[in-house]
Amino acid sequence: MKLKELKLKFTETLSEVYPSEEIQSFFFILSEKYLNLARVQITLEADKEIGSTTLKKFETALERLKKQEPIQYIVGDTEFYGLTFKVNKDTLIPRPETEELVEWIIEDSVSEKSNDYSILDIGTGSGCIAISLAKKLSGAAISALDYSYEALKTAEENAKLNNVTVQFFQEDILKTGTLPQQYDVIVSNPPYVRELEKLKMQSNVLDHEPASALFVSNSDPLLFYRTIARLSLRYLKPNGKLYFEINEYLSKELIESLKDEGYPIIKLKKDFRGKDRMLQCRKSK
Repeated sequence: MKLKELKLKFTETLSEVYPSEEIQSFFFILSEKYLNLARVQITLEADKEIGSTTLKKFETALERLKKQEPIQYIVGDTEFYGLTFKVNKDTLIPRPETEELVEWIIEDSVSEKSNDYSILDIGTGSGCIAISLAKKLSGAAISALDYSYEALKTAEENAKLNNVTVQFFQEDILKTGTLPQQYDVIVSNPPYVRELEKLKMQSNVLDHEPASALFVSNSDPLLFYRTIARLSLRYLKPNGKLYFEINEYLSKELIESLKDEGYPIIKLKKDFRGKDRMLQCRKSK
């Protein structure tokens, strides 16, 4: 089969499931992964013959796409903050708004000259936050925890892939009462999507990404934030900062909760879509 014929097959097979722009994007990603062809080369090499082994890979990917499995899981990796991360069913796919949270922490931390500047990422998943910080803040000691052993294995692979040192450890943040040390920065992108919000979500997320990393109960949607905030008050250094990625619909409630927990200074930031997406809390001296 020629490349142009394969592209046509993709378009025809997926046209009832995805918009044309998304189908084109899928094909470009797979062509780069399986054929090492850049986007412009697909047109230039339209008559390229696809070998049987490679064709099988495309056909397998096509079947998985028909079931609305995320393309990132199909190819096994994704890009975040200019770095490559392995992802799988045990890890969330990193989102672009989380890159903004990483950027905020870097901007606040880059001028720090302390020899023992330390950062903890709670609920690290693929390790995207911790590893990106380690890459950009080479003088900082970065640690990260997650309750999932499988997620931590992926995070460790990603640290090696990106040539950084991160200390990973397994811990259920809802059950622990201690942390290993004091930190200058604690950051978390915890589960924050309420069960009632599932109706607004696409099946590629609902059916394939790990539910435990996404959803919280309608009755207590701030559980992770409250737990992490209380623990952080004990384990942040004086003037230490706590950063959260947040649910856009719960920003006011979360700010009030964090004030009640004892954080006198709270900053709210919107993401590139104009939605309330991240918070910074400063511990008093």
